[in-house]
Amino acid sequence: MQSEPSIQAYLARLATERGYSPQTIDSYARDLRLLASVAAGRPWSSIDEAGLRRWIAAQVRGAASPRSIARRLSCWRGFFDWLAERGEITVNPARGLRAPRASRRLPKALSPDQALQLLSAHGTPDSFEAVRDQAMLELFYSSGLRLSELTGVDVRYWRDASGESVSWLDLREAEVTVLGKGGKRRTVPVGTAARQALTAWLGARERLLAACPSADGRALFLSRLGRRLSNRSVQLRIKRLALQRAIPADVHPHVMRHSFASHLLQSSGDLRAVQELLGHANISTTQVYTALDFQRLAKVYDDAHPRARRR
Repeated sequence: MQSEPSIQAYLARLATERGYSPQTIDSYARDLRLLASVAAGRPWSSIDEAGLRRWIAAQVRGAASPRSIARRLSCWRGFFDWLAERGEITVNPARGLRAPRASRRLPKALSPDQALQLLSAHGTPDSFEAVRDQAMLELFYSSGLRLSELTGVDVRYWRDASGESVSWLDLREAEVTVLGKGGKRRTVPVGTAARQALTAWLGARERLLAACPSADGRALFLSRLGRRLSNRSVQLRIKRLALQRAIPADVHPHVMRHSFASHLLQSSGDLRAVQELLGHANISTTQVYTALDFQRLAKVYDDAHPRARRR
């Protein structure tokens, strides 16, 4: 494909200069190859705004989500800017285009009572998986980590000839440092309940390492075979625990993150602090939790106010 060298050069720039993750690079590659199919073998300079508008219209007719269209246009705008810097085009045809407005979906969050019910271990966890899973749940809710951030955490900071840790736990200081989206690193507190659960897990982890010398000595969360726990395994474990503890909601790791943010904002009212703890680049991303808080207030009003409208 004639366009492939340009795509590969741009992706290399994103990886080296912007520090984008492999998953983000793969997403950009798919979007740029879709753009190449729009060009249909012609040079990039042949793509104009009218052609892209026709593409957007066709996507809307095909019921593509506004979010997907917006993501692709964002990718293409950056790519065309790069082509312009290289002198391959004179005008960015995607610069003035916007995707159809997406409906605003509020993130799902557990109520505080549901969160406490989920975190209740119903006695002292005794099995290897039970101790580990309780520590994962507590760390999710305590620190608001993303799924990939949690599975990427090392048991402690390390550095040697092969490299160094990018995410690590410091239980003595009650904090965890993670590498988030866009290569942005942040350090967040670990609460008392999470510290207790992690202390219990570290004991079980040491016993596993003693019995399995080939186990990964760096990863915080391990499978019974001694491997770093995968994202998919964590998703399944969290869902299973929610079912076992009778939570009437589809619970996945991001629900824990949303619950952390919503409950912290309800208690503190400090939107900027919640933004920093979540690792959001823009506060507008965090402001969605103010809508969640208003929903809670509206429900209290409807349930309690004598003049509230009731069905």
